[in-house]
Amino acid sequence: MNLDFVPAALREVLLGTPELARAYLVGGCVRDALMGRPVKDFDVEVYGLGYPELARALGRWGRVDLVGRSFGVAKVTLSDGRQHDFSLPRRDSKVGPGHRGFEVETAPDISPREASLRRDFTINAIMLHPRTGEVMDFHGGVADLRAGVLRHTGAAFVEDPLRVLRGMQFAARFRLSPDPATVALCQSMAPMQAELPVERVREEWWKWATLSEAPSLGLAFALDAGWLGVHPELTSMRGVEQDPEWHPEGDVWTHTLLALDALAGQRGWRGMDERTRGVLMLATLLHDAGKATHTRREWRDGRERVVSPGHEIAGVPMAGAFLERLGMPNEVKERVPPLVANHMAHLASPTARAIRRLALRLAPATIEELCELMTADASGRPPRPAGEPGAVRALRAKASELALETAAPRPIVLGRHLVARGWTPGPRFKDILERAFQAQLDGDFDDEPGGIRWLDAALKGPTGPGSPDAATHPSRD
Repeated sequence: MNLDFVPAALREVLLGTPELARAYLVGGCVRDALMGRPVKDFDVEVYGLGYPELARALGRWGRVDLVGRSFGVAKVTLSDGRQHDFSLPRRDSKVGPGHRGFEVETAPDISPREASLRRDFTINAIMLHPRTGEVMDFHGGVADLRAGVLRHTGAAFVEDPLRVLRGMQFAARFRLSPDPATVALCQSMAPMQAELPVERVREEWWKWATLSEAPSLGLAFALDAGWLGVHPELTSMRGVEQDPEWHPEGDVWTHTLLALDALAGQRGWRGMDERTRGVLMLATLLHDAGKATHTRREWRDGRERVVSPGHEIAGVPMAGAFLERLGMPNEVKERVPPLVANHMAHLASPTARAIRRLALRLAPATIEELCELMTADASGRPPRPAGEPGAVRALRAKASELALETAAPRPIVLGRHLVARGWTPGPRFKDILERAFQAQLDGDFDDEPGGIRWLDAALKGPTGPGSPDAATHPSRD
């Protein structure tokens, strides 16, 4: 295997340092290179050296940070500005509960085969010798990559429950099907889920939300492994019926999985920044959670139908509970719920007034983001046609026309306009400014000159121009 995927500065270190004769590229960088994917992070495992010797050898090439002395890890920053992890092989012994309940011993003289046994999945246990190009694959990882199989490396897998969630996001990112024995092992580990720190759980879910190519495969793995039971917002979707005319694909869970995969395939989603991709994936995951409590049968249009009135609003607290349990940052917790609450908004007429108010309800999320969610929702209903529905195109076009596709409207009439008319800041400011903003949303004005004319008219009254007691809201409605 050639080293074309390795940055030149790192390649120079690997080939030009005598002490690194037994250094190997390991883990995700080898996996991604074998899959023909871009490689972002490079990890190197070095045999036959102690920690001080490793640090001295790397120090000739750049700044060395000894950030993981107890784990035998050194970070080196090379001439190209990139930082890479160099580590010593180690033995991990389980001495207590949880993800951190390990006793770690660096072991420079163990064999690569023995060291590879501590890695989670076979696809992550492949090694590459940079000086010979030899691929060292002790556990069949290359064959599993080709077959699209997710398989645990060995018996030590059970010692770290975080590996199950890593399996979830790997299955979703690389379109992998889990080996039945791996699923069974993960099922036995389900009670260990409570041992995991929330920040590590959040990290794996975030990778699922931002990097997935087939999100449904990750969720299916987690469900089969018994690891979704702690999230009733998800498991309660299973078996919830939908009207076959509008949802021929099946129950709410089936629809959600299809919508997630549709979102991951949308060009718009793939072109967004990481935070927005994560927000949209989580919003799509939770958009129909409220159907679990708001679905019923009733007589409509001359026949019995399955309906879920109000499910979009009912899903908001459910989405909030899920995001809180995962410890998601405030920005995510603020952006997901309004997308869930408004994912049916395209069914209303896209008037200018409606668009302005929708953009405001969505903030800090945006209409552009909502349209991506709506398109995924519509596309997750095979054999109904996929793609952006006409109603969503109309909504997007009107929002673009109003320059509200990516931002909520901001008040045009401000406190300085009242001060210029002799008002002293005080409690009545809030009332007149709120009335002005509502008039703006209604379309009474759309620029500063129009806002000033509205304000001057609103401040006129029987006691004379500018009287606070005479302030009214001359809205067309």
